[in-house]
Order: sequence, then structure tokens, then C-alpha cells
Amino acid sequence: MDAKGPLEGLRVLDLSTVVLGPMTGQYLGDMGADVIKIEAPEGDVTRAIGPRRNDGMGALFLANNRNKRSLVLDLKTETDRAHLRAMVGQVDVVLHSIRTDSAARLGIGYAELAALNPRLVYCHLKGFSDDGRYAGKAAYDDVVQALSGLAMLQTVVGGEPRYVPSIIADKISAVHAAWAIALALFHRERTGQGQEVTVPMFETLVAFNMMEHLGGQIFSPAVGDMGYKPVREALRRPFRTADGYLCFLPYTDANWRTFLTLIERPDLLADPVFATQKGRQANLTRVWGEVATIFTNRSTSDWLKLLDGSDIPYASVNALEDVLEDPHLNDVGFWQLRDHPTEGLMRFPVPPIGLSASPAAIWRLPPRLGEHSQEVLREFGLAVPAA
Repeated sequence: MDAKGPLEGLRVLDLSTVVLGPMTGQYLGDMGADVIKIEAPEGDVTRAIGPRRNDGMGALFLANNRNKRSLVLDLKTETDRAHLRAMVGQVDVVLHSIRTDSAARLGIGYAELAALNPRLVYCHLKGFSDDGRYAGKAAYDDVVQALSGLAMLQTVVGGEPRYVPSIIADKISAVHAAWAIALALFHRERTGQGQEVTVPMFETLVAFNMMEHLGGQIFSPAVGDMGYKPVREALRRPFRTADGYLCFLPYTDANWRTFLTLIERPDLLADPVFATQKGRQANLTRVWGEVATIFTNRSTSDWLKLLDGSDIPYASVNALEDVLEDPHLNDVGFWQLRDHPTEGLMRFPVPPIGLSASPAAIWRLPPRLGEHSQEVLREFGLAVPAA
């Protein structure tokens, strides 16, 4: 590939572990940055999580650490802390998820590293902002889902609080972090000035979750309840058909007219409760209850045929395994098979963002622990330990 990613030429030190930080670093690597993953001698904990062909190369690690080189440094030793400080002056971004107090003890707080490199973009990923009473508390995805209200929202479908079956707090925060780093780099292009970037998971997920669920509390004083009604009343869900499930979302008046015409229901077409947005919003339970009953009268394949070409939003409800063979994803070449030198043939999703002049790509496959230690130390002019 001749064209390089938009971050080509930038160097990133990624000291993070687990999911939030590594995914952030991977986004930067996908965009062409040279991401150096600095790992403790025992390696990122996710190296031991998930199916694997070899020790230290678990599926969760592989999914979050492509487009990186691995350098082992033991930051408990002064020698390796000195190596890190020497590297900071030659990089553009430092990314870590170490708690603030621990980072200060290691001498890698923002003030210390900015003194070595005023142009540095320093991204500190946290569970909670340091300004609040939760500062410094341990925070993983489950904790943040619980505090943000997201777990309690699941009572409408499960009858009790449950976690969304996806590491959603980490992943949403990683998107915010990569975006924030890009903004800080853009600011530096204009001013020559680096800065500290902080991304607290709790505040990030609350902001994300409250987009629709703030509801009437967006006004002060409130003019209605919190929560997006279709979700709070469990109306937003796939519909059961005669033999399976279907996603169906007629959104506009035109969508509804088309649907009611297709199913030959002139009675509902003439009913303002169904025919107008105002009527539907005021009678959501009745409307979606009627639709649920209608869908049980035909098979999923029959509904797919009937709705084809209608311009009504609808979709089959895929299992995870179905996504691997989704015809659209196959059309666009979404799944890429690559041959890893030690792990064999592997499947990766290609970066989904399209940039015509500077495309993202998979430049490097996930590294073995310390695979690039000697190479990186030499590049930075640092002493390479004897083998």
C-alpha cells in the first residue's frame, strides 16, 4: 500500500493494559502512528485471556494490540525508568491508564514528562476524574456500567440489573480517547504546544448514556421523567416472527403508510394513532403491541421478502456466528485474514473508517512479548541489555 495513514511519522508510547488503553493505542496505530507498547516483564494481563495457540497470545490481547511493537521495561527499576524518560523526549504521545498516585510515584505524571518534552500530548485514562470523591477507585467496565445507570436499565428486559454483554464502557471511552488525542495533536500543529488529555470512563459513559435518557431532566426544573420511553418500557426490541426474530423500525409517517399498505390494513392506515408521529408517540404501548401481534403471523423469510425494497428500516437478527458470513461485510472485505509468524492464520476486522488519501490499515500483526525490545532501544539510542 503506497498511501500511509494520517498519523504516519508520529511516535506513541502506550503504557496501558487491559482494553481501554490498548484499544486507544490500536486506533492510533491503525491510522499510521508508530505505537510502541511498553509492557512489564509479565506482559499485559490480556495475553492470558481467551482462546490461544501459544501462551501469551490470548484472543483478547490479539484483538486490541495490532499495529504495535512490544518493548519490555520494568518501571520498578531506575534503569528502565531512565530509559522511559529518555524516550519521552523523542515521541509525540504518551498513553497510560496507571492511577494518578502510582504514576506520580513512578515519576511519569504530566508535569514531569512535559518538562522533558513540552510538545508532548499526554493522555491519562482513568476510571474517574481526579476532582471527584471517586478519584483513584478501581474501575473496570462492570463498575462503570453499574454507576452510570446502564446496568439498571437492563431490568426492563431481564427483570434485574445486568451488564450489557459487551465491554462497552472501555470501548466507548477508547473512541473518545483516540478522538481527544487527535484533537490535541491538531492543537499542537497550530500552536506548537502539547497538553494533558484526560479521559475518565465514568463521566464518559454517563454522557454517552444520558444522550437519550436525560429525558425531561434536560430542563430545569424538569418537565418530565428521565429515560427514553421505548427503552424504559421495553418496547425497543426485535419482534418475534412465526419462526424467529426480526428487527423492524418504521420511523416516518411514510414508512408507516408503506407498512400498513403492504400488510393490507386500511383500518390502521385510517387510524390517527398509527398514521401520525404524534399519535404513535402518545400511544406507544398500543402501537407496538399491535405490531408484535402482526409479526407472529408470518415467517422471518416471508417478512424479509415482503419488506424488501420498501425503504423501511429492517434487518435479520444475526447471531455472533452469522456476522462472520454477513454478505455485506463480505462485499466490502471487512474480514481480513493475515498469517502471523507464530500464531498462524488470523482474522481481523479492517479499520472501518474510510480516508481516501490516507487510509487506515493493518500494518503490523500483534507482537509477542518483548518482540521489539532490542530494535526499539537501538532506535532511541539506548543501551541494549546483553542477551
